[in-house]
Amino acid sequence: MSTLYAGGQPDTSSVPTEASDEERMRALIEVLSAYIEHYHGGAVEMVTYADDRLIVHMSGACNGCNLAPVTLHGWVEGTVKQFFPNLKEVVAN
Repeated sequence: MSTLYAGGQPDTSSVPTEASDEERMRALIEVLSAYIEHYHGGAVEMVTYADDRLIVHMSGACNGCNLAPVTLHGWVEGTVKQFFPNLKEVVAN
């Protein structure tokens, strides 16, 4: 598991530079999910990433949590936009 803490940057060094945007996005979401699972008991999984739109599935403690929108838009979307600045939308299904 990659180390990630509040204010830190996800370690994406294991993702090949020639990886597709979808592969890079999946790797980033996996790192974020590991953090969310370890510290909060929830998880986030990438469903699809196309046309600058990311769809994720939130589970575990995130499922039904009143703070899930904050996690989705504040943590997941905020972090992902640092790596994918053209991202238009993040949606949970």
